[in-house]
Amino acid sequence: MSSQPVSRRLSDAPTCAPTAKIHESHLGVWTEIGDRCVFNHVTLGDYSYVERDCDLMFTEVGKFTSIASSVRINPSNHPWWRPTLHHFSYRPGKFGFVDSDQGVDDRIFAWRSEDRVVVGHDVWIGHGALVLPGVTIGNGAIVGAGSVVTKDVAPYTIVVGNPARPLRPRFEDPDTVARLEALAWWDWPHARLARMLPLFQGDTGVFLETAERESHRSS
Repeated sequence: MSSQPVSRRLSDAPTCAPTAKIHESHLGVWTEIGDRCVFNHVTLGDYSYVERDCDLMFTEVGKFTSIASSVRINPSNHPWWRPTLHHFSYRPGKFGFVDSDQGVDDRIFAWRSEDRVVVGHDVWIGHGALVLPGVTIGNGAIVGAGSVVTKDVAPYTIVVGNPARPLRPRFEDPDTVARLEALAWWDWPHARLARMLPLFQGDTGVFLETAERESHRSS
């Protein structure tokens, strides 16, 4: 008998923990959001999940991406070029400097929204990682636990550390990466993913050969 607990079944409707806070975000099918997560202007691709205590803002996440607990993506930048970094300069109403409680400087929020983070398909971001504004993480990449990502991450590359630096590629053969990118299996319909499940559970080379042969026959 297996000692592993059986996970609850997901569905086309996103599964969000009751304690998660979701604002101005789009969640794809078969997605799952853990306890106490905060989403602000986030797009989460189909089949991706985000574990507990994560905070994402102005972020686009691809399909089949796995985000471990306590990950922070795109924390707010402050206007370093101004005389003060403090947010009273762009939230003056909060501190009584203007009459309206809603008084804000929209220029700062527009600047933040333009400095988005883009996370590709089939990415794994480890526990407690931090991804800074404006970063792009390529398809199939791995971000090690506790890493601070300050620069773009190439597809199918493992990065670790503070600041995060490349450790090694996921696959030694560059041709494997090119074939996976060309195959774009993350765009397959649900039925094909289910049919190909045994191949996903096995050798990457066998998976590629079989999938490429099938795609060639159907083209």
